[in-house]
Amino acid sequence: PTKRLLSFQGLADLAHREYQSGDFEAAERHCMQLWRQEPDNTGVLLLLSSIHFQCRRLDRSAHFSTLAIKQNPMLAEAYSNLGNVYKERGQLQEAIEHYRHALRLKPDFIDGYINLAAALVAAGDMEGAVQAYVSALQYNPDLYCVRSDLGNLLKALGRLEEAKCHCDPCPSVGMAVAGYLRALSLSPNHAVVHGNLACVYYEQGLIDLAIDTYRRAIELQPHFPDAYCNLANALKEKGNVSEAEECYNTALRLCPTHADSLNNLANIKREQGNIEEAIQLYRKALEVFPEFAAAHSNLASVLQQQGKLQEALMHYKEAIRISPTFADAYSNMGNTLKEMQDVQGALQCYTRAIQINPAFADAHSNLASIHKDSGNIPEAIASYRTALKLKPDFPDAYCNLAHCLQIVCDWTDYDERMKKLVSIVADQLDKNRLPSVHPHHSMLYPLSHAFRKAIAERHGNLCLDKINALHKPGYEHPKDLKTSGGRLRVGYVSSDFGNHPTSHLMQSIPGMHNSDKFEVFCYALSPDDGTNFRVKVMAEAHHFTDLSQIPCNGKAADRIHQDGVHILINMNGYTKGARNELFALRPAPIQAMWLGYPGTSGAPFMDYIITDKETSPAELAEQYSEKLAYMPNTFFIGDHANMFPHLKKKAVIDFKSNGHIFDNRIVLNGIDLKAFLDSLPDVKVVKMKCDGQEVTDGNGALSMPVIPMNTAAEAIINMINQGQIQVTINSFTVSNGLATTQINNKAATGEEVPRTIVVTTRSQYGLPEDSIVYCNFNQLYKIDPPTLQMWANILKRVPNSVLWLLRFPAVGEPNIQQYAQNMGLPATRIIFSPVAPKEEHVRRGQLADVCLDTPLCNGHTTGMDVLWAGTPMVTMPGETLASRVAASQLTCLGCPELIAKNRQEYEDVAVKLGTDMEYLKMMRARVWKQRICSALFNTKQYTMDLERLYLQ
Repeated sequence: PTKRLLSFQGLADLAHREYQSGDFEAAERHCMQLWRQEPDNTGVLLLLSSIHFQCRRLDRSAHFSTLAIKQNPMLAEAYSNLGNVYKERGQLQEAIEHYRHALRLKPDFIDGYINLAAALVAAGDMEGAVQAYVSALQYNPDLYCVRSDLGNLLKALGRLEEAKCHCDPCPSVGMAVAGYLRALSLSPNHAVVHGNLACVYYEQGLIDLAIDTYRRAIELQPHFPDAYCNLANALKEKGNVSEAEECYNTALRLCPTHADSLNNLANIKREQGNIEEAIQLYRKALEVFPEFAAAHSNLASVLQQQGKLQEALMHYKEAIRISPTFADAYSNMGNTLKEMQDVQGALQCYTRAIQINPAFADAHSNLASIHKDSGNIPEAIASYRTALKLKPDFPDAYCNLAHCLQIVCDWTDYDERMKKLVSIVADQLDKNRLPSVHPHHSMLYPLSHAFRKAIAERHGNLCLDKINALHKPGYEHPKDLKTSGGRLRVGYVSSDFGNHPTSHLMQSIPGMHNSDKFEVFCYALSPDDGTNFRVKVMAEAHHFTDLSQIPCNGKAADRIHQDGVHILINMNGYTKGARNELFALRPAPIQAMWLGYPGTSGAPFMDYIITDKETSPAELAEQYSEKLAYMPNTFFIGDHANMFPHLKKKAVIDFKSNGHIFDNRIVLNGIDLKAFLDSLPDVKVVKMKCDGQEVTDGNGALSMPVIPMNTAAEAIINMINQGQIQVTINSFTVSNGLATTQINNKAATGEEVPRTIVVTTRSQYGLPEDSIVYCNFNQLYKIDPPTLQMWANILKRVPNSVLWLLRFPAVGEPNIQQYAQNMGLPATRIIFSPVAPKEEHVRRGQLADVCLDTPLCNGHTTGMDVLWAGTPMVTMPGETLASRVAASQLTCLGCPELIAKNRQEYEDVAVKLGTDMEYLKMMRARVWKQRICSALFNTKQYTMDLERLYLQ
């Protein structure tokens, strides 16, 4: 009997050693022998439960834990093991109950507290988790891993002082090191002890010591694949990537099925850009160990990078099935779902990742990006700040936070922020990394032209990486126009064929092309939004294809190529909804940027950018990777004459009757305006001065009908004052301009022309009747401190003046007001209005006297809107495309005197308009006339100019 007992104990010790070294197969084999000998031995049952848990055989693990509990219902460790199974399955409440039961049975069970804390974190009970960690430390204050986890948790909860106490190095590390060193003094050539000691050093960030100690372990046991793999990890951390690669390869020569080495080597290959090799290695790791959650997640990440989103999603789901508390997989799956436009799914993934690991900086940053894209800027700012608290050196979070602060005009430490942004971009470009500043935001920061171009170039290269993964052969393109019957085939690609500013600008152009010479293809990247804008483009283009129904870029590019398009136009650039991969595949022989994106693509697959000499003068050509294709006037266009013909004419009410007639206090517009005016008594026509000369030619664009204060005028004013929707006067419906959405929503969006006479007044927006109103209707991110300072200077020099801005977004209003007050302006001098539907937005621009443009990034569509309303716009061109568009518009309009060369001149022009009433009237008359007479809003002329450019 004694011999059998010793044999049993020896076998049990061996099984434990095998389990600890990770040889689960041998440990299980020996445990099964032990179990057959003693089926009621709870120690064996517990070990079998743990082995099956490590091998992801959760049902078997639960089975052996249950058997152990049957033998001993007071066995805390068995309940804890069952809790682990429930936690891995994602059944958190069951897990928590089992851990709590284990702790009731054994109050000093430290592992139980640690497991309970992790489950509580995953369940979102942060306070409970803190208590569990604190309880564990009461029994052993030297547990480094517990201190570290507790410190991270407190940091995530914002309790930084408490966190510091727990993150300080604790004695347990020294004790662990001392223990291993004692063991080595007794047995200096014990390779496993050297390996374990190296792991402690590595965990502590003592990388050099870890490397030396791993090397010693390998000297003692050269056929030790785990040691080579761990050494490689440390070398990679140190930046010795080639040596790390060598070590992973050595581990794989010793053990070709070493899954960790396959996975980690794949990570290196991926970072080197050897994507296909990385994919093969990840797949091999999964062949060897199909339940390898990290390899599933890593493979998914590469597939996502290649645009294979469905396959990526499948692997993320596998990773989460295997490990339901795998926070990284949740966060990365969120990124994939976000790319697939599943915002709600992405939000759930990021939230779950943070529940599992509240100290997960990347997940906080990803959650912030969802808030940012949804317009929840305060939430985004809070999440980015949390991410940066947890990980101060986090360029993506920093640059995105900076952009959020720009959106809401929070200029705290503005200069420092700008310097840091520039240094981050410089460092990333130097290290050949993808910059954290997006190309579309680069014009907002003081970056060099070379930096802006390089940022765009990196994003262009990303598209090339994605299409290279498709291994598609290049297309052959026709050398002449024979196959198309002599017609030039032009394809417009956009995600914005619908209710979007881009469609508001160009929706008439496809239908205006000369069908004898041009065949027009429109390729939509977004589904039908059901608006008339979409219907118009679909009806008027010769061919319309919805590529959102062909998500595969390769197949979508095939479709474009099959259509035989000669010139393919990119209207998105790097804006939301873009699919630049289509252009990277080069389905057309000539590809050009146009209208929708205010900058260079930086991409070798874009040949031209359609622009003009004012926007992109030859001396600034180095900003662009494309050749400059010049339009004869401005490259910008607006469909305002077609969308808002009721604003071609206006009448005003002479509400003061003192001989001084204002053209922008109470304004009437309508398609039937002339007939309505003919029905009223005593309407007089006032001639507006233009170019300093009295108008005598009777040009209607320069004459303004004035309605005296009579019954009709009183009825109109009464309607506005009482907030009525509409009144009927002489059988004509006259409507309150604030009520367009209630009367006809299609008219409000600009899809239809209002059928009523529409009244717009300063009183509707709380604008003073007797003041000069300067306005700017841009999004607030386009305002920077120097611009607000210029505006404040102007308002101070024009005492009876106000500035009219939009709550775009509303959270920016208090910031602007505070900075303006710091500059010496009372809050009453700046008036904010809500963002309005499109037609009201354009129409109410008539109420302002002067528009003050934002030099940093001009009003582009909003510039066209305010000019169509007849309001002069003062601008100051910079050097970027985005800062020169307004000057191009004004040059085309024939109002070059509104273009300032510097800040002082900008202020002087604006002040002259605000103080010299005759000059203001003259410039308003000029803009009112020129919007009809010049080429700026002439879509037919523009289309012919565009055609000449295409033929060149």
